[in-house]
Amino acid sequence: MMMVYTIFCMSAAAAAPAAKTSASSSQDEARKVYSTSHVNPHPPVIDGRIDDPVWDKVGWEGGFVQFAPEERAAPSEKTEFKVLYDESYLYVAVRCWDSQAASIERRVARRDTLQGDLIEVTLDSLSDSLTGFAFSVNAAGVKGDGIYRDSLNSNGPDTSWDPIWDVKTSLDGEGWTAEMRIPFSQVRFGRKDEHVWGLQVMRSLFRKAEASLWQFIPRNASGWVTNFGRLDGLRGLNPPRQIELLPYAVASQRLFRAEPGNPFATGSRRSLFGGLDGKVGVTSDLTMTFTLNPDFGQVEADPSEVNLTAFETYFTEKRPFFIEGRNLFHFQLTGGDGDFSMDNLFYSRRVGRAPQYYPDAAAFVDRPETTSILAAFKLTGKTRSGLSIGVMESITAAETATLFSDGLESGQSVEPWTGYFGFRLQQDFRGGATTLGGMLTATNRDPRRAAHLAFLHDSAYTGGFDLTHRWRDRNYILAFNMAFSRVEGSPGALQRTQQSSIHYYQRPDATHIEYDPERTSLAGHGGGLSFSKTGGSMLNFSFGATWRSPGFELNDMGFLRQADKIMQFAWVGLRFTKPFSVFRNANVNFNQWRGWDFSGANIFDGGNVNAWASFKNFWNGGFGIGRQGEALSTSALRGGPALRVPGGWNFWGNMMTDSRKPVRFSLNGSGSMREHGEMSSRNISAGVTVQPSRAFQLTLSPGVGLYRSELQYIAACATSAGNRYVFGALDQKTARLTVRLNYSLTPDLSIQFYGMPFISAGKYDRFKHITDPRSRDWDNRYRLFGPGELAWDEDGGCYAAAEEASGLAYGFGRPDFNFVQFRSNLVIRWEYIPGSTLYLVWSQGRTGFDDAGDFSFGRDAGNLFDIHPDNVFLIKFSYCFQL
Repeated sequence: MMMVYTIFCMSAAAAAPAAKTSASSSQDEARKVYSTSHVNPHPPVIDGRIDDPVWDKVGWEGGFVQFAPEERAAPSEKTEFKVLYDESYLYVAVRCWDSQAASIERRVARRDTLQGDLIEVTLDSLSDSLTGFAFSVNAAGVKGDGIYRDSLNSNGPDTSWDPIWDVKTSLDGEGWTAEMRIPFSQVRFGRKDEHVWGLQVMRSLFRKAEASLWQFIPRNASGWVTNFGRLDGLRGLNPPRQIELLPYAVASQRLFRAEPGNPFATGSRRSLFGGLDGKVGVTSDLTMTFTLNPDFGQVEADPSEVNLTAFETYFTEKRPFFIEGRNLFHFQLTGGDGDFSMDNLFYSRRVGRAPQYYPDAAAFVDRPETTSILAAFKLTGKTRSGLSIGVMESITAAETATLFSDGLESGQSVEPWTGYFGFRLQQDFRGGATTLGGMLTATNRDPRRAAHLAFLHDSAYTGGFDLTHRWRDRNYILAFNMAFSRVEGSPGALQRTQQSSIHYYQRPDATHIEYDPERTSLAGHGGGLSFSKTGGSMLNFSFGATWRSPGFELNDMGFLRQADKIMQFAWVGLRFTKPFSVFRNANVNFNQWRGWDFSGANIFDGGNVNAWASFKNFWNGGFGIGRQGEALSTSALRGGPALRVPGGWNFWGNMMTDSRKPVRFSLNGSGSMREHGEMSSRNISAGVTVQPSRAFQLTLSPGVGLYRSELQYIAACATSAGNRYVFGALDQKTARLTVRLNYSLTPDLSIQFYGMPFISAGKYDRFKHITDPRSRDWDNRYRLFGPGELAWDEDGGCYAAAEEASGLAYGFGRPDFNFVQFRSNLVIRWEYIPGSTLYLVWSQGRTGFDDAGDFSFGRDAGNLFDIHPDNVFLIKFSYCFQL
């Protein structure tokens, strides 16, 4: 969805003085006021023509000012709007004058993927100066909607919000027009005699990559909604009770390879089931959203990967129920975009995850791929006193795998019944310039679950509070948050937690922590403190620190990459918002960081310089270079002592051609290298997007990666003298291609295809074991296996190691790999009436693996498409009842 935050990265042109103003805003801009009028007796017909007599009750409002590329300049084309209302709806008419009407870009796409000429109307109906409900449409009539939330970590609108509203557009010789009908039931406001709402209207003129605003907001301003103009004249409004029920039915068939003798692999499976989604306005301030037996078959598959690290991959949420309103449950411990930024008290992918136990004692196993969500609900809203409330509860079913062995079929539990609870409060003070909030989460598993599932926590609780204080026109920000955690379970469960890659309590050189095999609970804390300047001039900065104690644990309901870390960070950025030389706008950033564990040992440090620019030829690009200092990796030996790692350099760059063109290209590259030849990587990807018509778009994005590491972990082998940590030199090559096709017959009927073939091969040599992990004489950290000390055991299917000096003998498996995978989704979506949809879906997957290790694109690609596909065909029908 092309909201105004997207246009920050483009450029624009702008307007004339406001016809009507109030006192100056916090950013020293004249605050505009638009007075609306009540419709009586006949409302306008929503056809995009703006020719109903009722529109004559109010005058046209203009005075738009350019936001980008040249702030405060007059826009290239004039824009005007009108607003009316009745007891149930707000009506908005927008006239986009255009002296080159034949050049208006009318691209047809799916909802929330707006391109071309467009307008956006945003309402702060709560009058909290923090929350904006945005309604957008392009010249082709494609809808977009989202919610802006001014906050410390705001990155633009939450486009997962899909209200039910009407809009039509029309084209004539003088430009284009739009008419909107927005039900009051779709926005939130309190009960009062007279309302004054925040209002912003934005226009994007596509051919000039230009954005203009009714209420001008400087691009270096802090906050967005807080700087809106005002909409007054709204009298006698009663917040309507919102009740929307969306029952659905799903029929699916899965076709896959049949396996002789396997009773579960018959080659075909069918299913027919249904569920219910709904929204209920509990009060004028609070809305309950719920889902019973949800289905997410239309959701795009996760990208393929080969993860050779000790850490879990963070995947973004794509399921509609969990996406909508997720910002309210967002409790991010550290801002930015590094590894620390993923840590959060709530990670919705935990709900409905794959079962965590896999039976291994049967010849054939039929195990559910995901945990069924029986029901989930969210109660969200904001009171007139500025208190934001969020309550969420999800219940997942106990899952059982079916086993078949020796002619007998049996069942085995693979995931217990689990409840996930979240509670979030946030109170605004000083008109939202200061916010104080708290959050609690609780995960509880069935205490009567099978004994073999005792490795899971019985319960997990987290709690935290956050404070954000803004001053001097909200340009300066002091932010503090702190969170606590406690997990409880059997000794086996807590052993697993302590030994996980998040904690590694068993590290022999970690004298500040103690591994306790009898422990039945673990508690910890984490948080962050920062002081930032985010607006008011071209210079911005942020200085702060963040920490995770050794016992901090979030991964039952949240996400935590690694505990036992403290990091100090600093960022200074220069933002050039006015065109100069060949640039439309540009940013330059300087970053520095340093980290310790809780013993006080310095374990990492580094910094980088990066820049991004948009050029006057409408291209954009960026680059960066960073330096990592010498480090102590507490995870490289997967529970062994810390390994000293040499410093190195990393670099990256990207370039994208003019996004307005029917054919556009992109190029991205990155690489890194450590000193002493220990590691090097190179990644390059390209993209080409072809748009031969306003309704069809094809994007191809190939990429290749080369990775060479002298020290890649293979195994920790138990011996009479303790663990031997075996490493090898890895040579890995990866190739991938992402294909996306979008064809929109109308704004309500679209066809989308996503496909990704993925090939990766890794070959190991120079096998070695660690001898002195902290040595600064790099070659002394390990010893290569000598002649006769390592041999492949064909019968045992492993490498047999026999050290000549120590006499120790042990073995480890072949680490070489060839992994191939293809994932695709074809989705036909028809919103046949507002809020009601029909989906036709075809998903295909192919996955193969062997241990050859050598990369051959032709051979591996051929092998990939020789694999028998796993196909799923699905039809999903839903109908929205508004009561």
